[in-house]
Amino acid sequence: MMTLETHLEGIVPALDRATVALVRQSARITASDEGAIREGFAECADARVSAEWLEELVLQSYLFAGFPRALNAAREWRRSAAAGSDVSSAGADTSVGGLPPGESYAAVHDWRERGEVTCATVYGDSYAPLRRNIRALHDALDDWMVVEGYGKVLSRPGLDLKRRELCIVAACAAAGQDRQLHSHLRGALNAGASPVEVRAALDALAGVVHPELLERAIMLWARVAGK
Repeated sequence: MMTLETHLEGIVPALDRATVALVRQSARITASDEGAIREGFAECADARVSAEWLEELVLQSYLFAGFPRALNAAREWRRSAAAGSDVSSAGADTSVGGLPPGESYAAVHDWRERGEVTCATVYGDSYAPLRRNIRALHDALDDWMVVEGYGKVLSRPGLDLKRRELCIVAACAAAGQDRQLHSHLRGALNAGASPVEVRAALDALAGVVHPELLERAIMLWARVAGK
């Protein structure tokens, strides 16, 4: 079995131990069974991943893994916290509805503004074409992407955008979603990750993501990095 320590040998110092564990857990939430997710939370506790980071990972997973998997991950996350692990402070800083303190659904206009900024950061020069393309599919999808996805969820405090994007890269690789993976490989760079850090995040997925999917993701990264 590939362990976290196995990956750290080749990845450090490109990524810190906690970030390696976090991106691996993102892939598990997306494509693994509940037993593997449970093991992943234990790995995260051993790597001393902060409760706040894990809380945010679970919450953002519904955008990329779907609501059923997000619920399963949340259940295992709560069990790991209840068992008295190092992540037992999970959820202490959220208010009613899972929103940051002082924020409510009345903040939808703020979410839109934050979402536009975050989405533009991730997509860079491709932001305007992205918005046009999504609106061509459906106006509602464009609205949900900006307000719900990039505003309400991905602009939350608690986890920086660079690590969020590395986790999204892991999720897309695990799901075999090459089109979205291409966008978020570039997005990770736009969010401040170095090429070495992006490649390290992919390398960290060995033993978690299916080998064929991981090979495909690494080949896609080679094309992105070569541009």
